[in-house]
Amino acid sequence: MHLLIPIGGWVGIGVGALVVIILVIWGIATYNKIVSRTTDCDDGFATIDVYLKKRYDLIPNLVETVKGYAKHESETLQKVIDARAKLKSATSPNEVVKADMAMSRAIRGVSRLVERYPELKANTNFMNLQGQLRDIENELSQARKYYNATVREYNVLVRSFPSLIIAKMVKAKERIMFTLEDNPEERENVKVQF
Repeated sequence: MHLLIPIGGWVGIGVGALVVIILVIWGIATYNKIVSRTTDCDDGFATIDVYLKKRYDLIPNLVETVKGYAKHESETLQKVIDARAKLKSATSPNEVVKADMAMSRAIRGVSRLVERYPELKANTNFMNLQGQLRDIENELSQARKYYNATVREYNVLVRSFPSLIIAKMVKAKERIMFTLEDNPEERENVKVQF
């Protein structure tokens, strides 16, 4: 008894093997794309973290300079100090986003405070700090845009069919974007023009 497979059987086996090979190649390519997008998101968040650290390091100098002129405005300055502490203790992206929003609110409070003390605007040290803070806020804004763009691409990838199949297999979860609360004041630019 000969085990001969008719030509039609070989074609079926060949087509089946080709389909399996194509699916394996697609799965590997999709996995690599998820890894690449994850790395982009991590890089974007690390860039935000660098600017948050720069701002964090600048805050004590800013607070000390303002304290010298506005001794009885301790509540506003305490909010800045508290926001700075929250930013330092933030560990997850959600916590960092919330701490950043608190810091932006606190800086706006200092902006309002400085309007009541025109002599502070004439202080050279303060003007230097103001310029540094303005630069950091601009860089931070650009870093947030880049991060949100990478997160958007990543989230589309892990939510779209058929790539969501591979995403579920490797437990790739959606990431949060750097967004503002539903508070109209939060959507205003941080004014660093004291």
